Amino acid sequence: MLKIVDRAMHGDRISLAKLITLIENDPSAARKMISMISPYTGKAHVIGLTGATGAGKSSLINGLISELRNRKKTIGVIAIDPTSPFSGGAFLGDRIRMPAGSLDKNVFIRSMGSRGRLGGLSRATSDVIKLLDACGKDVVLVETAGAGQSDVEISKLADTVMVMTTPEGGDDIQIAKAGIMEIGDIFIVNKADVGDADSRVYEIRMMIHSLSRRDTSWEPEVIKTIATNDIGLKDLCNIIENHYKFLRDTNFLFARRKKRKRSELVDLFRETVTEHVLKYMDEGKKFDILIEKVINNELDINSAVNELIKVLQNKKRG
Repeated sequence: MLKIVDRAMHGDRISLAKLITLIENDPSAARKMISMISPYTGKAHVIGLTGATGAGKSSLINGLISELRNRKKTIGVIAIDPTSPFSGGAFLGDRIRMPAGSLDKNVFIRSMGSRGRLGGLSRATSDVIKLLDACGKDVVLVETAGAGQSDVEISKLADTVMVMTTPEGGDDIQIAKAGIMEIGDIFIVNKADVGDADSRVYEIRMMIHSLSRRDTSWEPEVIKTIATNDIGLKDLCNIIENHYKFLRDTNFLFARRKKRKRSELVDLFRETVTEHVLKYMDEGKKFDILIEKVINNELDINSAVNELIKVLQNKKRG
């Protein structure tokens, strides 16, 4: 694995693609690989983009790729596509919709299926961000599968969160305001040539002022764009850069990344402990016995959980 990691970190795109596939399909090997590259992470600006399906997220990222490349930035893009709940497959068509980076060796675009994860982000997304970071990308763009109450997960991964809507988005702002509105650092009204974009901008600004924010020092920016015509994208890039500078100058960048690492540590710890306990229980059919006791009302569900905790404690003493 050391050789393929080394090749990826020296610019070999095929090796990078193989490592991402490993992350998606082999969690155990992925953890070993992440341990190897961790000392080289923490330099990339991670930007998340969320918004309702059809708002133009892929078109916007395509335009941002061109603008960021004009500014000599190297770029990694993770485009999350919805996964079918029946087949487990995903269309993975974002590379088709992002021609700006398809032939540029300094741009790497990878589509990934959401695989049913809350927030439209697959379990592997965080590790792929680390890999792109370690491989020298200045900017990592993460496009989520779509907006909604659960799509606030992007705030756990990104330094800068962009929320996209359209002038004729109907009730999507109302749907989002209980969650999405609190996490956005930049709000984008795309397709500004259709409908009343100014009214949508005004509506968003009113909501920003009425809702609690995770960072009170940054006043979220609201910008109109027409991504298909590259209108507003230069100004958007300026705002993105200003936000990143703000994060670094005020120490909010460290605070956000510390919160991110804590969340990641808790999630991985919970997952690892659960795997070990269930494996141990399954080996002796103890888990099936415990479930049967719950079904037969010999144990309530809380007592069953306490039994699992006792198993973990006894296993540790052993």
